[in-house]
Amino acid sequence: MSAALAHAPMPTDAANPAGGLTIRGIAKSFGPVRVLESIDLDIRPGECIAVLGENGAGKSTLSSIIAGVVPPSAGAMTWNGAPYAPRSPAEALSQGIGLIHQEMRLLPELSIAENVFVGRLLMKNGRVDRAEMVRRAEIQLRRLGLDVPATAKVGTLKVAAQQQVEIAKALTLEARLLIFDEPTAALGGDETDRLFEQIHRLKAEGVASVYISHRLEEIARIADRIAVLRDGRLIAVHETSAVPVRQLVEEMVGRSVDRLFPELPAPQPREVLAVSNLTAAAGAFRDISFSVRAGEILGIAGIVGAGRTELVRAIAGVDALAGGEVRLEDRPLRLTQPRDAMEAGIVLVPEDRKAQGLLLKQTIENNVAVGNFDLIGSGGWVRPTDKRAFAEKAIAAMGVKGRPEQLAGRLSGGNQQKVVIAKWLARNPKLFIMDEPTRGVDVGARAQIYAAIVALARSGMAVIVVSSDLEEVIGLSHRVMVLSRGQNRGILERGAATHVAIMERATT
Repeated sequence: MSAALAHAPMPTDAANPAGGLTIRGIAKSFGPVRVLESIDLDIRPGECIAVLGENGAGKSTLSSIIAGVVPPSAGAMTWNGAPYAPRSPAEALSQGIGLIHQEMRLLPELSIAENVFVGRLLMKNGRVDRAEMVRRAEIQLRRLGLDVPATAKVGTLKVAAQQQVEIAKALTLEARLLIFDEPTAALGGDETDRLFEQIHRLKAEGVASVYISHRLEEIARIADRIAVLRDGRLIAVHETSAVPVRQLVEEMVGRSVDRLFPELPAPQPREVLAVSNLTAAAGAFRDISFSVRAGEILGIAGIVGAGRTELVRAIAGVDALAGGEVRLEDRPLRLTQPRDAMEAGIVLVPEDRKAQGLLLKQTIENNVAVGNFDLIGSGGWVRPTDKRAFAEKAIAAMGVKGRPEQLAGRLSGGNQQKVVIAKWLARNPKLFIMDEPTRGVDVGARAQIYAAIVALARSGMAVIVVSSDLEEVIGLSHRVMVLSRGQNRGILERGAATHVAIMERATT
């Protein structure tokens, strides 16, 4: 029998005999838009089932229905043999089902412990037991490899550490079914390994997991079965995780995928960027030297905390420098603010597009215009018609699926990232820096972003790509610079930049 089982409706009384969650005929519509269509799926105790699909396939909607965030429009569920129809996340939690959201929902002004136990504060003698909350939170943080006191404010943490706090929060729930929505999007290799150790431990204790990820290479490591969604329908259920990535991608997108990474053009001899002995004022990196030529894509790899993001932020004028020199086309730059870098021809797509790259409550049009008013108007005036025309041209160039008047917050992750790239592409910069360009982006949009990056190089632009995804950084780069503990551990040419070679240097 094929590992991919044909999807066929099952009777609603065919409850999972071993307990767990049974989903029958679940559908969901938002107004006239149908986002889920008659989903039948079993989630068994002690298993991890991966749910795959492009953005908009219905993964997050299905998770939200299971977790009580939204009700289904049709269908029914059972949980351990009893009818299950949660009216809120709190009701789902009370029955042992929890959701770790893709978008972090932490409160930056509260401590880690307070965030972990928010909404269910521990009490003792009628008062909040902060000491016990700190103790329990730190147990989970240590299991995940995060060496930070639980009394620290969440707002002081980096993105990767905040994601680990979100995971620690879920692990304290003592749930019997946990839904992980892109849990490793902000994590490096070591952090991912520790998370997988925890999921395996939970599986041994009979806890079920739904694992949603765009990192297909992770699936074989963590999942027991795989369910593939496309356009709101269940396309296949594989009874093993040993499924070729190409097959999964083709099921997700509904077409043959010849190659994910485009062929790279040959770089030009002209040097665009030269960095000499660069040292961060805050100590995140020191004595970094490298160069990037026109038409070249330089990848920067390293585990979380290596100084990758801080380095590119400094080159883009965001973070302060203690020493060293940045030269663009052999001209030394004085970088005191992002505007200095922008005017010189350096742009940065930041790692956290929602917090740093977009105005979510503003339109696509306004997002593209911000930072580009000098290109749109003249004499200090910007006409609405000129702004609209500028935005339409920019989003068309990146293939953004959305209208200029749409709110950026309503777009999928892939289209949000395309808006950020479109905004800076409109400036026709000399150096284009992308920090985690495909984090939380589906396979189809990821391929389009890869094509856009390679097109930049083909046009003669110098490009820097920072990524925690080794396959991505290897597949996209002419050369790969490896950072570890804030130092340059070597620059590898394309043929020599293997997973092993990079990790050997990244862990020294």
